[in-house]
Amino acid sequence: MPDVRRALRETVSGLPRTFWWLWTSTLVNRLGGFVVTFLALYLTLDRGYSATYAGLVASLYGLGGAFGAVVGGVLTDRMGRRSTMLLAQVAAAAGTATLAFVDGQAQIAAVATVIGVASSASRPAVQAMMADVVPAADRVRAFSLNYWAINIGFAVSSAAAGLIASQGYLWLFLGDAFMTVLCALVIYAKVPESMPGGEPAAAAATGAAGGESRVGLGVVLRDQRFMAFVALTFLLGTVTQQGSTTLSVDMGRQGFSASQYGLVIGLNGLLIVLLQIPLTRLVERRSVAALLTAGTLLMGWGFGLTAFAGSVPFYALTVAVWTIGEILHAPASMSLVADLAPAHARGRYQGMYSLAWPAASFAGPLLGGVALDRWGGGVVWGACAVVGTVAGAGYWLLLRERGAQAAQVDAVPPAPARIPEPEPTADC
Repeated sequence: MPDVRRALRETVSGLPRTFWWLWTSTLVNRLGGFVVTFLALYLTLDRGYSATYAGLVASLYGLGGAFGAVVGGVLTDRMGRRSTMLLAQVAAAAGTATLAFVDGQAQIAAVATVIGVASSASRPAVQAMMADVVPAADRVRAFSLNYWAINIGFAVSSAAAGLIASQGYLWLFLGDAFMTVLCALVIYAKVPESMPGGEPAAAAATGAAGGESRVGLGVVLRDQRFMAFVALTFLLGTVTQQGSTTLSVDMGRQGFSASQYGLVIGLNGLLIVLLQIPLTRLVERRSVAALLTAGTLLMGWGFGLTAFAGSVPFYALTVAVWTIGEILHAPASMSLVADLAPAHARGRYQGMYSLAWPAASFAGPLLGGVALDRWGGGVVWGACAVVGTVAGAGYWLLLRERGAQAAQVDAVPPAPARIPEPEPTADC
């Protein structure tokens, strides 16, 4: 037990107070993340709309998220991290509460799109602020802890949402809105602005005086190394999307029930909650390049193993393999974005990186569904293994090209054993 306490203390030690308030806000926000999980059921069972319409609304939510990630990144660098988070959270809370009362397909679709924009707009600000306040050597550990909070909140909210929905979906929407407002209050009361140079106006003046050119989206798009990293992340995202879409259809065709699929996919969140912290300690000395490559290969090959699955335990094994890859990849990728981005343009870089995931959530299910219908599950899962291998090799080659400078950035030294100061995409 003393060893466990010491390991936990070393894992959370040395991180600034602002990080822990951000972590707390992330957890609060995710604890109330009810609506997105149950939106399709609400539209089909409670409102009586078709599955096609529910899918359209989900796609519009995702497209809104893609737009919100880019807009949020720009606002993060112009308005400041704190102001962007507060604006996005208030808009998301208002949209979620409104969704409980609107009627008509066009109105529901429009409000869902707005919620997607607002929900994603805060993620670049959260990630940029973490990069501002956490030293480079501790960023992988910090992003791991934040990812842990996201998944704890998701696991709890998914279980609670079912109970709340049984009392009426109105309470589901209002509960989500309330927790989002509570998240905003935590930020308002406890989190100061972290933009380099202080307030946005001061930061702009400092940038101009220091000779730093204003970074627009065009500059980010012309950063070839960074955009290659985003493209590889998009490729990997199309693979990971198969877990929540194609996998369920494939298991259904194999004769497995919805409850069996629920048990299998639920293992993903459970393992992240249980293993995120121990694995972070185990690999904290490894380079970001090694973590990204290993995580990507595990995700690709884990999905590839699904081609051989014929029982619930085997399906669970495949989920366990790609979940371990996810645990390694997620915090390392967010840390790398923070390292690659100039301090005065972290919002735009984080926004463009965040764009890869909603774009993959739009393309991945479509590609997986078409491939499953035309060629069968073996081709889908084999393609996942191939795409994962290509993405993993791409990460390795891309980061090796960074040379000696990358070696200094990527090296993650052991965390100092200091006593932490007292205290939910990413992600308010």
